[in-house]
Amino acid sequence: MNRTPKIALEEHFCAPGFDAYSAPYTRALPAEFVAKLDARLTDFDDQRLAEMDAGNIEYVVLSQTMPGVQAEADRDTAVRRARENNEFLVGRVSRHPQRFGAFAHVAMQDPNAAAKELERTVVEHGFKGAMINGHTLGRYYEGGAFDVFWERAQALGVPIYLHPNAFSHAPALLEGMPVLQGAAWGWGVETAGHALRLLFGGVFDRFPRLTLLLGHMGEALPYQRWRIDSRFAAYPSGIKLARKPSEYIGSNILITTSGVCSAPALLGAIGELGAQAVLFSVDYPYESTAEACNFIEDAPLDDRTRAQVCHGNARRLFKLGSPEDLALLQF
Repeated sequence: MNRTPKIALEEHFCAPGFDAYSAPYTRALPAEFVAKLDARLTDFDDQRLAEMDAGNIEYVVLSQTMPGVQAEADRDTAVRRARENNEFLVGRVSRHPQRFGAFAHVAMQDPNAAAKELERTVVEHGFKGAMINGHTLGRYYEGGAFDVFWERAQALGVPIYLHPNAFSHAPALLEGMPVLQGAAWGWGVETAGHALRLLFGGVFDRFPRLTLLLGHMGEALPYQRWRIDSRFAAYPSGIKLARKPSEYIGSNILITTSGVCSAPALLGAIGELGAQAVLFSVDYPYESTAEACNFIEDAPLDDRTRAQVCHGNARRLFKLGSPEDLALLQF
């Protein structure tokens, strides 16, 4: 029985024309599976809401499925299409404002434009932050050129969700092993590494109020905190940080349960980070809404902690208020 109200944060859609960006990731999949996936990604009114109702998911924050404009080679096209994506989402969210929120799609090919689009969508349309689908054509975001974007996110007080992308060039270790290059392993490694580049690149020291969200139970980073501290203390490689690396993971870096329905993993993450740093998510439509909801209901948590993970932390982070307040949201 799904008795606990839930808010979910890694819940994908696909805007018209954006399936072309996803084609390199889906062409190896069975056609019937892709057709079902496409139907779920483009549905906003029927199956999506029915599954939310069945799992007692009150509210989801929608985001463009990967890779979106992170795979666009032309900068101006990326900026234009990101805005088009966001305007499409405004229209879809407006049909169910009490159930849907939105993460902006931004073109990191142009950090200034990305910062402006983030601000526009947050201020004009009430977007809840942005989801970035990993690197942009092999470029990561710890350098000073991206500070304008991180500064704007901090000033607006909205989180940035860093979602996986495939490696731009597969490491030799993964060559010839497509199964390891994708979601089963490689994407998580890439995203964890990206988050660590931001951390060791000093982004959280320059912007100490910045919040980054990582899915998939934190891409395994919660379980590496001690090891990272230990080896960084021994081999800092000339890098100086204001705090131990582990102290950023759980404060600046929060995690969601998307795509990981494992009670031991959940308990380990809570043990490492504290329940205040863990937020429920599904990873719709790539994972089962029913399985994710049943997992969190059955996890060996006390009722207070379960409520905190399922919806309390999200209400605090996104300033959503009480369940009654959600029914009054306008978009």
